[in-house]
Amino acid sequence: MRTTRVLTGAALTIAAVGLAGGPALAGDFGRLELSPGMAQPGEMVTANTAACGHVGHGMGDASAVGGPASFELKPGTYKDVVVGQFKVPASAKPGTYGIGVKCDNGKEATGDLVVGKTASKSSPMMASPSMSMPMKPPKGGMKTGVGGTSEDSGTAEIVAGAAVLATAAVGGVWFLRRRGSGSGA
Repeated sequence: MRTTRVLTGAALTIAAVGLAGGPALAGDFGRLELSPGMAQPGEMVTANTAACGHVGHGMGDASAVGGPASFELKPGTYKDVVVGQFKVPASAKPGTYGIGVKCDNGKEATGDLVVGKTASKSSPMMASPSMSMPMKPPKGGMKTGVGGTSEDSGTAEIVAGAAVLATAAVGGVWFLRRRGSGSGA
């Protein structure tokens, strides 16, 4: 009887992990690259992805930032990459916005666009070491290899971990209740 309970608990845990990991492994999502990664209001942004395939097309959605609800992506100069453009509205507020693409082949790709503050004409500029000409401060983050990135958010791992913990908790409560009631071994 004890062996049956242990095997049942193990089977439930494996089933929960398998069901939680299924959608993440489906392979229907790709990465959408946006250039520039940090845009200013009024600036044109180029979006490209390999999710649509070599003869693919897709429709992008930049409505999160207040841009067009749809922009077209067509095959670009690089093999298996589709490219499209949209303009960040002048009224866009600083922040991070999710941009998505749905391909004709059913796959999707997403990427994050960071909108910065518009630099005013009177903003101070940093002086160069030679003091011969002013420089603008650098944009973007430093790639140190530490910490997460927008392309590796770990959502699938978080969902799988939560499923394992929930299954273990349910199995543990069930085991303790059965043991406490005196039935079984």
